[in-house]
Amino acid sequence: MSGVIYWGLWLFFRLLGTIFFRFRTEGEPFFPKDGGVIVAANHASYLDIPLLGCAIRRRVVFLGRASLFPNRILSWMLQRLGWIPLNTHRLDRKAFGVALDHLKAGTPVVIFPEGTRTEDGHLQQGRPGVGYLVKESQCQVIPAFISGTFKVLPIRAKWPKLFPVSVSFGKPIDFPKNDVTNKKLEYEHIGRAVMEHIAQVGGIPPLRHDVSRL
Repeated sequence: MSGVIYWGLWLFFRLLGTIFFRFRTEGEPFFPKDGGVIVAANHASYLDIPLLGCAIRRRVVFLGRASLFPNRILSWMLQRLGWIPLNTHRLDRKAFGVALDHLKAGTPVVIFPEGTRTEDGHLQQGRPGVGYLVKESQCQVIPAFISGTFKVLPIRAKWPKLFPVSVSFGKPIDFPKNDVTNKKLEYEHIGRAVMEHIAQVGGIPPLRHDVSRL
């Protein structure tokens, strides 16, 4: 039943995006047709989740801030559809454990490495959580750049505006397996590298290397 609802919502948001926001995608051939893969995208708006989801022609799950949907019934329903509540104030091993199980089962997992929506439309620093997920899963990362959603519905906006939106996918990134003594630094390094690839996909300058904590 959840599959029927998922694809119904997928079609609804795809049509909504096409009609009102001239929604388009680029780089879809880079997305593997099967197997677990991590999708890492920038985060500018609440619209990022449904529009990124309907840009991917596979069922995916999303790691998202646990306080995003405080209503218990709504939270339960969204978890059935693929939302993984994530505590962003620390390394939430429980949430990442669920994500790892999905990856091992061949389901793509979406993560927003910045951890929260941008205040000014610019990319933020990547947090170490994406590095942890990469190292523990050894899965490829697909960088994705979402353009236009900050113009449509930025933080504190009450109503969306009409503005073109697009989702662009980059080539898969492989992070070689290696043994390091300082895992935290390795996670931070991967977080920086992933955000640099997202910036490249969006055609914007790379970030300064200041790392935020989980």
